Amino acid sequence: MPDQPIQIIRKIIHIDMDAFYASVEQRDFPEYRGKPLVVGGLPQGRGGVVATASYEARKFGIRSAMSSKRALQLCPDALFVRPRFAAYKEVSERIREIFSRYTDLIEPLSLDEAYLDVTNDKLNIGSAIDIAKQIKQAIKDELNLTASAGVSINKFVAKIASDINKPDGLKFIGPSNIEAFMEALGVEKFFGVGKVTAQKMKQMGLHTGADLKRLSEEEMTKHFGKPGRFYYQIVRGIDNREVQPHRETKSLGAEDTFAYDLTTLPEMEAELDKIALTVHNRLLKYELKGRTLTLKVKYSDFRQITRNQSFTTAFNDLETISQTAKQLMAATNPDDTRIRLLGISLSNFGDIVPKHKEEKEIGPGDQLTLKL
Repeated sequence: MPDQPIQIIRKIIHIDMDAFYASVEQRDFPEYRGKPLVVGGLPQGRGGVVATASYEARKFGIRSAMSSKRALQLCPDALFVRPRFAAYKEVSERIREIFSRYTDLIEPLSLDEAYLDVTNDKLNIGSAIDIAKQIKQAIKDELNLTASAGVSINKFVAKIASDINKPDGLKFIGPSNIEAFMEALGVEKFFGVGKVTAQKMKQMGLHTGADLKRLSEEEMTKHFGKPGRFYYQIVRGIDNREVQPHRETKSLGAEDTFAYDLTTLPEMEAELDKIALTVHNRLLKYELKGRTLTLKVKYSDFRQITRNQSFTTAFNDLETISQTAKQLMAATNPDDTRIRLLGISLSNFGDIVPKHKEEKEIGPGDQLTLKL
C-alpha cells in the first residue's frame, strides 16, 4: 500500500475578476451598462469566438469559447465588441500592484486571475480572509470593478472556492470542511478534468468526489494514466503545489473535442479556423510570438498524431496560424478518416518572455492549453 501523501498547510487566496473584459468595457462605456455584452469576434466574421460575456449576456446561456454566431442566436439583442487587450493589460497591472501590497508570492494565471500565498503577508495581518476582503475592496474603490475570492489551505480548493459565490463573492473553505466539500463536488469541477475525462468517469459510475475516493491510487492511474495520481490526491483535498511567481510559458495552444467525428477536409478546416482564432487572441493577450506551430490530431479510434512546422521569424498573426495548421492538416491525407479532436499550439518563443504567465491543467507544468 503506497504511503499516504502529506498535506502542506498554506494560506492561499485565488482572486478571479468578474467577467473581466466585459466589466472593463461596461465601466469605460456607459452605453454598455446593464446590457448583454459579448467581447470577442464579431458574429458577421468567419470563425468568431466569444472571449467573455457580461452577466446580462450569460443569462441567455452565452459562454466563453462559444461561437459568436451561436451567441447571437441565443441573444439577438446582444452587443458585440472586439477585445481591447491593451486596456485589459493596463487594468491587470494595476490589480497586480494591489496584490503586491500584501505579498510577493503572486502567480498570475491570466490577466484576470491569480493565486496569492499570504502565509506570511507583508502587513502582518495574519488572516487570509481579511486580506481577501481588503483586496476586493481596493479593486472596487480604485478600479470600479469587482472580483471574487476563494480562500483555503491550497491552490486547488481556493480556486474552486472563488467560483462559488460569483460575482463579487468571497468563500472560505477551512481544513475541517475540505473533506466533506470534496466528496460532494461533481467530477467535472475537479482541476484537470476536462469534458472527455468527466464523461469517462461518469460512464464508470463516478459522479462525485465521494465516488472517486473509493478508487485506490493504483486504480486511478490504471484508468486515467499519470493524471490519476493527481486526482487521487486532490479528491482528498491534498494539493502541495507552491504559488510560483516566475513561470516561463513554453507553449500556448487550444484544442477542441467534437460532438461528432469530422469526416471531410472542409469541416476540419472550418474547425481549425475557430481554434486558430482562439490561439491568436491568447497570443496577443500574453504578448507572445512563436516560431513553431504544432497541429494535434486525434482520430475516432483514439490514435493521435502531431505535425509541426518551424519558421525563422516569430509570428502570432491569425492568417499564418490558420493557413499553416490547414496545410499541416492536408498533409496528413485526411481522406477516409474520422477525427474527434483537433488542436493548435505555438512554441519556441525564444527570448520573448510573457509578462503574464499561466499554468497548465494538471499540476505544475509549462504548457498552456485551452480546451474549448
